[in-house]
Amino acid sequence: MRQQSGDASLLRRLNSAAILRILRASEDVTLTELAKAAKVSRPTAEAIVEELLAEGWAEEGDDEQGDRQRGRPARRFRFRATARHVVGVGIGGSTIRAMTADLGGVVVSTRTLAVGSDAGAAERMAAIVEIVEQCAAELGIASRDLAAVGVGTTGVVDNEGRVVKSVRLRDWTGLELQAELGKAIPAPLLVENDMRLAVLAEHWRGVAQGHRDVVYLFTGNRLALGLLIDGVPYRGAHAASGEIGEQPNGNWVAFGPVINYAMAAEPGELRSPSDMAEFAFERARAGEQAAIEAVEQFAVKLGEGLVTVVNPLDPEMVVIGGALARGRELLVDPIQAYLDRVCLYPPQVVASELGRESIVVGAVRLALNHADRVLFTSDL
Repeated sequence: MRQQSGDASLLRRLNSAAILRILRASEDVTLTELAKAAKVSRPTAEAIVEELLAEGWAEEGDDEQGDRQRGRPARRFRFRATARHVVGVGIGGSTIRAMTADLGGVVVSTRTLAVGSDAGAAERMAAIVEIVEQCAAELGIASRDLAAVGVGTTGVVDNEGRVVKSVRLRDWTGLELQAELGKAIPAPLLVENDMRLAVLAEHWRGVAQGHRDVVYLFTGNRLALGLLIDGVPYRGAHAASGEIGEQPNGNWVAFGPVINYAMAAEPGELRSPSDMAEFAFERARAGEQAAIEAVEQFAVKLGEGLVTVVNPLDPEMVVIGGALARGRELLVDPIQAYLDRVCLYPPQVVASELGRESIVVGAVRLALNHADRVLFTSDL
């Protein structure tokens, strides 16, 4: 919106932000409805709307839905979600995933870029910059014209977007990720821990919609947690929430039953713990009793770990995410049965349907949240 000076300028910006909020929250509204809701005169509402139309932030709605005055339909207006776009980025061990969405959250494109699992920080950041530029180019704009870019990464991420600690990615610990990416990506950029973004995604577009207290368990080649408390991802005192860290008996103690099964079934085959779990899932679905028992024991061990979080936090729901969410009922049913036995108020246990998209979807929501704050409170 155009820059003005003095108190009149401030009042105009506040009124414009109010009009935008109303437009964003409505399918379409008349000038009279806008003026009433924003508590401004109709001429003021009309002048602001005309400015928003000229700048592309608003568009006219369908005439036939309007009130009629002397046989003519009232003009109706709505927020133009395609006025700007955001990009969400998820940083994986061997892939960078990106998703572009308009301001209404409608996803318009997705991209994936391969990166070596042993890539250093410089190479990985260059890939992130490249994929963001590709997303912007696909829209016919430069990356500086994006409303915001959200980035999700493994590791402890502080309030300035610095990776305090990461054990998965080379050269990642101590990296000023937000500041470094900001040098090459001129759009507003935010970096957040991937598990906090995953639970945010489940709350926004996943199985946890409508639930405000949720535990998200990420399962794959690592175990991690995302906590949603009163509708907000929990960061913790040191922004370390979500990182389980090294466990007293080893990080893979829960995988013992499926590891033992896979090694006994095919002793010459080398697999990661996650691959061994999926191998056991496949055999369990085929009806092999030893595999069924191994998977049930694995699920109960995950439940035993979850109960230490579930009992004190009292969540409504536990979401099983990550690669092993594909096990679905093979994991969900035994975990639910275990929590039913040991919890005073057992939460509902469900498998994520977002799959590998959860982190990048959460990054989109992070970017949209930032765009909303800027859009509704300051100049654009």
